[in-house]
Amino acid sequence: MARALGEDLMQTSELQDDSSSLGSDSELSGPGPYRQADRYGFIGGSSTESGSGYPAADLIRQREMKWVEMTSHWEKTMSRRYKKVKMQCRKGIPSALRARCWPLLCGAHVCQKNSPGTYQELAEAPGDPQWMETIGRDLHRQFPLHEMFVSPQGHGQQGLLQVLKAYTLYRPEQGYCQAQGPVAAVLLMHLPPEEAFWCLVQICEFYLPGYYGPHMEAVQLDAEVFMALLRRLLPRVHKHLQQVGVGPLLYLPEWFLCLFARSLPFPTVLRVWDAFLSEGVKVLFRVGLTLVRLALGTAEQRRACPGLLETLGALRAIPPAQLQEEVFMSQVHSVALSEQDLQREIRAQLAQLPESAPGPPPRPQARLSGAQAIFEAQQLAGARESAKPEVPRIVVQPPEEPRPPRRKPQTRGKTFHGLLTRTRGPPLEGPPRSHRGSASFLDTRF
Repeated sequence: MARALGEDLMQTSELQDDSSSLGSDSELSGPGPYRQADRYGFIGGSSTESGSGYPAADLIRQREMKWVEMTSHWEKTMSRRYKKVKMQCRKGIPSALRARCWPLLCGAHVCQKNSPGTYQELAEAPGDPQWMETIGRDLHRQFPLHEMFVSPQGHGQQGLLQVLKAYTLYRPEQGYCQAQGPVAAVLLMHLPPEEAFWCLVQICEFYLPGYYGPHMEAVQLDAEVFMALLRRLLPRVHKHLQQVGVGPLLYLPEWFLCLFARSLPFPTVLRVWDAFLSEGVKVLFRVGLTLVRLALGTAEQRRACPGLLETLGALRAIPPAQLQEEVFMSQVHSVALSEQDLQREIRAQLAQLPESAPGPPPRPQARLSGAQAIFEAQQLAGARESAKPEVPRIVVQPPEEPRPPRRKPQTRGKTFHGLLTRTRGPPLEGPPRSHRGSASFLDTRF
């Protein structure tokens, strides 16, 4: 076991499961040298070693400088240079800057600024005993091989407890969903608890509304949308899944609800999150389509999966070499799925939903497609709040005193020239001077 822990965390399926939610603290009782953490904080990993799968140091430094420049002028960058933000998210945000960039991308900094003291009040308030018991049972399952979540009394598990409890108090009508655990855990690896909470709120309300509620109506809708996209883009794989009876609800909820935190190597998970926070839910569909193609894209792969169990096993056992961040993300971004295609398919599936479906109807119109849409919505909301309506006032002025009517002077038969010549004496000798008005005449005559 100690030898296995010294190898790469993502090289075998057993260790890949340990890095998700399927481990326990007893697995960490190996010798001291094997408890060394990798570059992401996982004990026993080999991410600290430089390899060909990671970008060069000078390239990482160059990306860091670009992100520092963009975040220093965030409003100007988002309003005028969002394409650059999207391209940099596709290339990957450096780990040192995710604590600064993720709240900006999902708009959590605006919520935190507009709700001062809310998280502290929720964190100190007593939670619902039912939810607190359920959350307490799930704490040790979230990344048990990560140094933050090893100890039940450590800051990782305690921070996760506070964040999840605060959300149940913030949205009591939704409560707690087990898939929020890994999402909040990844956020806590990069953010303090308060910012992680607001990022979780933004993901649940703007990126994936209807995913973590009691009915999960949006997950069911997106499952039908995914199958429709699979029928159009990968028809042979779609036919195979139908023949063996593998519906999308057998594998898709774990992918989408957890944002692939349990299904991909951790460096690739971070790259997926960067693109997801930037471009929205279409990134999840692209990642899912890429995984299905890697698992069942060839005829040999489909022949090796004659039944339901073999097909589900193939979807969970994609070789780790094909899931490395650079290679995998280039395939994800090459999937021919635009935002317009996704919205068109969503409308088509909404029209086919039965009216007697249980639970509330899904509201995909409440879902915003990434950082740019959220930024524009927040700017519009801020403009509406700042533009306060003018309160009409009734001004009562005292009546003015009546003035006597102004009498028009009697000038009949009189001219200024005549008046002046009579009062000043005889006119001067000389040729007459032409004048256009009384003012010019007075200036030149006197």
